[in-house]
Amino acid sequence: MASMSTYGLASLVKQPFEQAMSGLEKVVSDGLVESASIFVRHRGVAFARHYGLAKSDDAMFLLGSISKPICITALMTLFDRGEFRLDDRLSKFLPAFVGDGRENVTMKHLMTHTCGLPDQLSQNNELRRRHATLNEFVDHAIKTPLQFSPGTRYQYSSMGILLAMHVAERISGKEIRSFVQESVFDKLKMKHSAQGLGRFNQSDMVSCQTMFSAPESGGGDPTAKDWDWNSSFWRKLGAPWGGTHCSAPDIGLFLAEFLLQQGRVVKPETARLMTTNQNASQMTSRGLGFGVGASTGGRGCSELTFGHTGSTGTIAWADPKSESICVVLTSLPGTAVKPHPREVASDAVATEVTGQ
Repeated sequence: MASMSTYGLASLVKQPFEQAMSGLEKVVSDGLVESASIFVRHRGVAFARHYGLAKSDDAMFLLGSISKPICITALMTLFDRGEFRLDDRLSKFLPAFVGDGRENVTMKHLMTHTCGLPDQLSQNNELRRRHATLNEFVDHAIKTPLQFSPGTRYQYSSMGILLAMHVAERISGKEIRSFVQESVFDKLKMKHSAQGLGRFNQSDMVSCQTMFSAPESGGGDPTAKDWDWNSSFWRKLGAPWGGTHCSAPDIGLFLAEFLLQQGRVVKPETARLMTTNQNASQMTSRGLGFGVGASTGGRGCSELTFGHTGSTGTIAWADPKSESICVVLTSLPGTAVKPHPREVASDAVATEVTGQ
């Protein structure tokens, strides 16, 4: 049974976003999706609902790549303190990252997916199989050949985000999990969020489904159970490219920091920098950690939209033009079906908030 929570305002005259809610309710009742949660904020009115095995609106999902803008926000608190510049070479902080063009990689390249590193390491599955530490992933990423000259192409790179956050560790003197907790979650009062498991138990988290998905998610390889998305290893690791847990309302709090430019975590001018395109016109549009542009949100969203999706079956975006935030979290892998229920719900929300 779904429940409804209204945040800060009296109950609404009519039920909002009926199409989005009924669509999620149907895919859960049909058995396609085991767990789902939605949060929407539109011009001050906000509500949340949960479905299936998600026991409350505060149910915590593995975010997948929505982890990236959250972690990069933590890094940018150091930018605001003058600890680094966007054009600083990565080798300034990681002296071993030189040779074959590596010395030309900047902090900005890492955050905009233009650094030349691959998305995942060729040794990814092997490292996860033996429960490698994040530092071991870093060591391999530092040695990985670039696939193109930095800044000349766009190529989605989880390893670029990893190295950016390793710089954050070097500067702050704190490991990623505690650094993200202190610099983002605590400041925004995100009480149902953790990098890795944090103060929570794995039983507090929503389990991921694994059908029609890659081995690392638990699909297609029965030997991956010890290192897949639902393994204790992966849930605890806190990988900055995909290991964050949050509730839908908490992600709403995170996006509001940027939509409203509140200045609680990063300066308003830094929030604007992070949510506007930093890449050349011929490349995929990216902010710093964020995806940006109309395609980042639901159908009909403006070019001002920013947000991210996650391979675990998640989507989150904010559109300044319509003054709206949409978060849809599901347990169904993003590659499982087309169109994915997260996208159907997101489009339904966008249609209502934009009036299209």
